[in-house]
Amino acid sequence: MQHTYQTNIKWQNTAPLKPFTYTSYSRNHSLHIDGKADLLCSSDVVFRGDGSRYNPEDFLLASVSSCHMLWYLHLCADNGITVVDYNDTATGVLQTGANQPGKFVAITLHPNVTITEAAHIQLAHELHHKANTHCFIANTLNLEIKHIVTINALTK
Repeated sequence: MQHTYQTNIKWQNTAPLKPFTYTSYSRNHSLHIDGKADLLCSSDVVFRGDGSRYNPEDFLLASVSSCHMLWYLHLCADNGITVVDYNDTATGVLQTGANQPGKFVAITLHPNVTITEAAHIQLAHELHHKANTHCFIANTLNLEIKHIVTINALTK
């Protein structure tokens, strides 16, 4: 099965009469997806962007984290594990250098999960590995995605 996705990025030169140089143009743009709220975007501050807007690095990290969580919840549901809370603080390391393009070299997810029954803690841990193998975004990337998982249970 094949699925197709479409986005629209809109950028406009805010100073068309000034010389167009690396330091002069705005990085601000908007992301539009039909039927969804527009997002205000830019590049990261370190790349001359607006820190109050989302950037491509934010989106990549959020995509990995969200995809992993959605697969994890799916697998928990399939295995009779009731998840009551899921929180992930994901971190990514982007490496840049002279004469080489930048790339992400590490992504670590830190899922903190609460389930209803302590008897399922071991399986709940194992399902994180399985979720990673199913995640479309993780399967697309050429780097290892690590998981530092905390699982809590409401009952013993």
